[in-house]
Amino acid sequence: MAPAFFSDISKNINDLLNRDFYHNTPASVDIKTTAPNGVAFTVKGKTSPLDGSIGSNVEARFADKATGLTLTQSFSNASALNTKIELANLTPGLKTELITACVPGTSKAVKLNLNFVQPFFTARGFFDLLKGPSFIGDVTVARDGFIAGAEVGYDIASATVSRYSAALGYTAGAYSISLAANNAQVFTGSFFQKVSPIVQVGAKTTYSAVSNSNAIEFATKYELDSLSSVKAKIADTGIVALSYKQALNPAVTLGVGASFDALKLEEPIHKLGWSLSFSA
Repeated sequence: MAPAFFSDISKNINDLLNRDFYHNTPASVDIKTTAPNGVAFTVKGKTSPLDGSIGSNVEARFADKATGLTLTQSFSNASALNTKIELANLTPGLKTELITACVPGTSKAVKLNLNFVQPFFTARGFFDLLKGPSFIGDVTVARDGFIAGAEVGYDIASATVSRYSAALGYTAGAYSISLAANNAQVFTGSFFQKVSPIVQVGAKTTYSAVSNSNAIEFATKYELDSLSSVKAKIADTGIVALSYKQALNPAVTLGVGASFDALKLEEPIHKLGWSLSFSA
């Protein structure tokens, strides 16, 4: 099996800490359906926690398995038109993506992404053809449960390295650990364990050498049954987040969440949010 991409070396703990917490969006609805000709449609809408405005997006996706071609187009109420063209298996393990984004009269972007996957290593290149132009590349290698990776960003116009980072991870059975560092002098360490088929726990610590500060987060997930789960996380700043996810039926999923500052319970700074997902 191929190793994870560089951004996924800490995927287990990142998913536990960040996915299925609904408090950051007061309300969110998404609908997914597939037409008889195989075109998949997704409609999303959510409210802003800042001013209550509604952001919406309509996406259509068509995949031709015979040629490995996938075309995705989306349009939002912010007048952003995005197009992604994917070509898989031009050669064994190679996937190519061409992505364009345009907001008429405001901004435009063209990006080329290359992903190369082999049994013991992965490599990726992200080219921003208009901004800079610039390049970000990463590579990972894995063996016997260990995975190591590095990432570098390069500004082609100025011929300078814009960013770099490295990460190391180890997975054995139900637990995994990882360490990472970048040129912003931010160092992270994480631990994840699947204690049982229904319980997951994890922790992540982040240290900034620039500000000489450290942040720690703890999270857990409990599967109530095959249709529902609860999650909780707490940071050393006193922020506590809770969430509940329930599959109402095979096509409808409800999520609710809340966060509050345990050190400032009397202040009106707490957040509530919910999400409703439909699929057909």
